Amino acid sequence: MFCFVHVLYVSCVRIKRIPTAHASPTDRPKKPTERGKPTGGAADVGRRGFELGVTDRRRRAKISSVVVGRRSSVVGRGRGRGRARRGNGVPCRRRRRLDMLRRQARLRREFVYRKSLEGKERELYEKKRKIRQCLEDGRPIPTELRKEEEKLREEVHAEDAKTATYGARDVVDDEYAKAAESEPRVLLTTSRDPSSRLQQFAKELKLLFPTSQRINRGSQILPDLMELCRNGDFTDLVMVHEHRGEPDGLVISHLPFGPTCYFGISNTVMRHDIKDQDIGHVSEVFPHLILENFTSALGKRTATVLKHLFPEPKAKSKRVVTFANDADYISLRHHMYEMPKGAKSVSLTEIGPRFELRLYQIKLGTVEMDDADIEWSLRPFMRSGKKARL
Repeated sequence: MFCFVHVLYVSCVRIKRIPTAHASPTDRPKKPTERGKPTGGAADVGRRGFELGVTDRRRRAKISSVVVGRRSSVVGRGRGRGRARRGNGVPCRRRRRLDMLRRQARLRREFVYRKSLEGKERELYEKKRKIRQCLEDGRPIPTELRKEEEKLREEVHAEDAKTATYGARDVVDDEYAKAAESEPRVLLTTSRDPSSRLQQFAKELKLLFPTSQRINRGSQILPDLMELCRNGDFTDLVMVHEHRGEPDGLVISHLPFGPTCYFGISNTVMRHDIKDQDIGHVSEVFPHLILENFTSALGKRTATVLKHLFPEPKAKSKRVVTFANDADYISLRHHMYEMPKGAKSVSLTEIGPRFELRLYQIKLGTVEMDDADIEWSLRPFMRSGKKARL
């Protein structure tokens, strides 16, 4: 009798035995599942501890975490969604983003350094130009240049046709040095929670800029917008703002290093405001540009920013966009022209929109850079405000 009870007790212990720590939970035979019930979830893994006879809550949680971790790593490797890591434990995606940010910061520092040298190059160019002019005309050297006359003469004699133009640019346009290599790509958006009138104005600006693409702002912040522009190879970001449903602001930010121009908008007349006249459809051909009365250094800088929003047109294009400056107010007009009886008969048809722009700030950087230098700012209540005209 005693031997029979002992054999029965040993058999029960073998059935109830807990698996060892080195055994893999995935090596155990799987229990067949019923049809229609989900398998492989966290609940099934949690019940596995009870099936194995583990009554301790901590050990069941440990088994569940091991199984779920292995399953997630297998799924990540299979579908490409896993967070691959390198030797130091930093995810590859995060590392690539850090490398991109470091590269942008380095290029930005190099650009700022080149901008700081432009003033010195311009000053040296003016001195050599005066020395060259005096030598050609046989006039005496100016008094302020007599101390540097010998050094400047050596530099003038050593110059060739290419090096003689260093520093001769009237406008700081290093940002647009490679703009002619490809057509501009403009990303157009609005401020957050735009009204229906501002959305309609953005749609008409989309027709004005031929190579632009309009997106809804949503809840995106400025750094996200600039990252979207850089990843999409956009050359400019254009944002429109409003006040009580009326467009009142336009921001143009050039990529990758700026500049950013801030304009005020007034006297806006959109195509949808003109209901009585038949203004027709907007052509998709690239327009010719007319930039009138941008004669000063600030005016040439502003004209450079505006004209690089449009691609180069063909000679037969009959679409014209005009930027006319009058007392620092830039009037924008959009026309189609025809010549029914030759070059002497020209008929203009305005196709809109029309509005006035007023420049009030130029920043040396993109729109999300809060620490960028201010190149020019409008100060109408200072005595020096009248000196800086477009």
